[in-house]
Amino acid sequence: MSRIEFGKALDATETSIPGLVIFDLPVHGDSRGWFKENWQREKMTALGLPDFGPVQNNVSFNDAVGTTRGIHAEPWDKWVSVATGRVFGAWVDLREGPTFGTVFTAELDPAKAIFVPRGVGNSYQTLESDTAYTYLVNDHWSPDASYSFLNLADETAAIDWPIPLSEAELSDKDRAHPRLSDVTPIPPARLLVVGADGQLGKALRKEFADATNVEWATRADLDIASSDLNGSRRWKDYAVIINAAAYTAVDGAETAEGRRDAWAVNATGPGALARIASDFGITLVHVSSDYVFDGISERPYTEDDVLSPLGVYGQSKAAGDIAVATASAHYIVRTSWVIGEGKNFVRTMASLAERGVDPKIVDDQQGRLSFASEIARFIRHLVTERPQYGTYNFTSDGDTMTWADVARDVFTLRGHDAARVAGVSTETYFADSTDTVAPRPRNSVLDLSRVIATGFVPVDGRAQLRKYLAQ
Repeated sequence: MSRIEFGKALDATETSIPGLVIFDLPVHGDSRGWFKENWQREKMTALGLPDFGPVQNNVSFNDAVGTTRGIHAEPWDKWVSVATGRVFGAWVDLREGPTFGTVFTAELDPAKAIFVPRGVGNSYQTLESDTAYTYLVNDHWSPDASYSFLNLADETAAIDWPIPLSEAELSDKDRAHPRLSDVTPIPPARLLVVGADGQLGKALRKEFADATNVEWATRADLDIASSDLNGSRRWKDYAVIINAAAYTAVDGAETAEGRRDAWAVNATGPGALARIASDFGITLVHVSSDYVFDGISERPYTEDDVLSPLGVYGQSKAAGDIAVATASAHYIVRTSWVIGEGKNFVRTMASLAERGVDPKIVDDQQGRLSFASEIARFIRHLVTERPQYGTYNFTSDGDTMTWADVARDVFTLRGHDAARVAGVSTETYFADSTDTVAPRPRNSVLDLSRVIATGFVPVDGRAQLRKYLAQ
């Protein structure tokens, strides 16, 4: 008891293993004994600890000095603290990556606790009799989960055990664990991309081509509007969901069938993903649209402007944004005028230029192009750098343009006369249409200040258009 330091302030200290954080805990004591707040969510998350959502509390009691357990790496996070007695802890990073094999050791008593992230091997040796330590975990044991183990006597880790292992109490299983050279590193938690066959999905495939933990899902693989979405995956294995799925037929959404499809994919689906993200501690990245605004503003729209959609497509996207924002860990990437692989405005204009067609193009809607490859690059920036959660406007930077301006640039870059493109009003352009036409926002210019504040530099739109056409 005398070793416990009473009255310390709650404090967190990073270790040599990324994500492994050791805590000083305030312990209040007198002649009767002591009391501590073993887990205090509000105070500990304020110090930067992830709110890892414990679901189970376990206690390990050890009656003999030298009892040694480990080294076990489980696919969940743990909060380990001592209830009574004292332990020597050794942690080895068994995750894929540059810190694989890194070792950290420390003594724990009732005034110390440690947060052990998923995939870090943990082991404990009791230094006093009648020692009990507890751990909170954020998943239940499952035979389908992936575990990894390291031998306590591994020569590479070279852990300096206070009580030699030859004198310690070990289980036969722990004695038989493999050496570090034979350990299969635990891969990072999965990243799921939904809508993997669309323009953005294809760009994300290229952006994450070097990542081994990404799972790709088309609508045939995963329907986010399905009633059994919650049971379609072991969601505890995922760290990030990128929702690139969307119903984008702006005019089609004004029809009876299109309205149902738009609301299912753009609103109901994101709402279901938000509930899953909240329940399982997953970061949700969702792609939104300039159509959530009515376009009457005389300045660029910020992330904090009130949603005011004009048509069904915009309304369904706005509803999706509201639903996604209920997830505690979310990024909404709001874009406009997306250009990627497959059929799009730029490719159509290039084709018209080559075929000698002189088009009439709308010149009273203004905005900036958003290139799918750049959206994908920004999404990777978000999930890697982890800026503040919330909504981020994202387009290319530089001059604002009308659709007619874009068309003229395409003609010029293809070696054709830009004067062949005639500018017309939105009303004139759709005057002869026999189909239902959705209202369009006249101003789709998005303020990029928040994106730039994260350290990401958006490309110039005209320069990127030149590069896109050259490819």
